[in-house]
Amino acid sequence: MADRLVLHEIKKRLDDHLGARVRLKTNGGRKKTIIREGFLEKTYPSIFIIVIDGQGTSRRVSYSYSDILTDTVELTLMGDDNKIQCI
Repeated sequence: MADRLVLHEIKKRLDDHLGARVRLKTNGGRKKTIIREGFLEKTYPSIFIIVIDGQGTSRRVSYSYSDILTDTVELTLMGDDNKIQCI
């Protein structure tokens, strides 16, 4: 029950920052860490969508809220004046 409330709280915090620039840090396997930047496009009941900036292209990736809870994904909000706020 408490886990469900924590996941709901993560979703609410992300809902407040729709359209915000984010830095995404994920585990790439074999001791690799992948860091990319993009923006938070949309949240759904179980997942959220990030649009990653590419070299002339953009790519959409989705993650679950439990990925944030288990530290599989680290999401950092990029402020207007480059202040960073972790979720």
